Amino acid sequence: MSGLMLNLVCEPIREGKSGKSRGNAKHERFLGRRHYLEHKGLLKEKQNKKRNKKNKQKNKKSRNTQLSGDDQSKPGAIFPKFTSYLPNKTSEPSISAQTFSKKSTFSFPSTASTSQRHPTHQAAPRTLGPLKYVALDCEMVGTGPKGCRNELARCSIVTYEGDVIYDKYIKPIDPVTDFRTRWSGIRRQDLLHAIPFDQAQKEIVKIITGKVVVGHAINNDFKALKYFHPACQTRDTARIPLLNQKAGLPVNEMVSLKRLTKAILKKDIQTGKGGHSSVEDAKATMELYKVVESMWEQKQLSAFQLKQWI
Repeated sequence: MSGLMLNLVCEPIREGKSGKSRGNAKHERFLGRRHYLEHKGLLKEKQNKKRNKKNKQKNKKSRNTQLSGDDQSKPGAIFPKFTSYLPNKTSEPSISAQTFSKKSTFSFPSTASTSQRHPTHQAAPRTLGPLKYVALDCEMVGTGPKGCRNELARCSIVTYEGDVIYDKYIKPIDPVTDFRTRWSGIRRQDLLHAIPFDQAQKEIVKIITGKVVVGHAINNDFKALKYFHPACQTRDTARIPLLNQKAGLPVNEMVSLKRLTKAILKKDIQTGKGGHSSVEDAKATMELYKVVESMWEQKQLSAFQLKQWI
């Protein structure tokens, strides 16, 4: 027994390591085949079930981070499904009244988008078609005690070229107590076959709607018509300083139509004892406006554009 010898080998067993390496290589080949099949779309839904579940969890986490982030003010970040239903705020608004004439053009800058708040950004100006101008003049009579109330008795409308398109006598709503013939030119017999006020109002409004209306102290005419016309489509020759300048008169003075016509057009109107003619006055008003039309429209456009920048 004393001669028995043991020969021990202390090297580590390599079988486990080689088995592990063989396992890693096999797993890598499996992953490669799986990636190839996924790329080709050949894997069944059951085989991708676990992976889809992981992707859903990742998407849920990323959505939670968006809700807790700085983009909470954006509706698309909180409600991503509804972003396609948001109104298109960058679209240019339509302009309902396109009221323009052969002699002049007028351009309005389109309304800025509500999403654009930067003061240096301005939308491109939108040029509308030629303006349609008409001139309007009304003659009034007095009703009530001592004729203290103005009521419409005649209305005339002429085109830009001076053609008469409307001229009718109108029966006042209340009984006339003062015909004011010296100024209005209205006599009792003129109103015997006059049309009712309601009918005249509808006819007149239909003509002037959507057009630029020229008149002298025209607010008085609109008041008698019981009608309001947009200020941007109104040209009052009694309030155009350029006309006063051309007539050599103070710019802030309210000058009569007769005086302006004489000074600028060298014409006499409202002569004689027969009173005024609304047709004659409307034609004179349009002629006066045409004298300063281009300068006045350009000045109005510049003022409008300046307001957009302020």
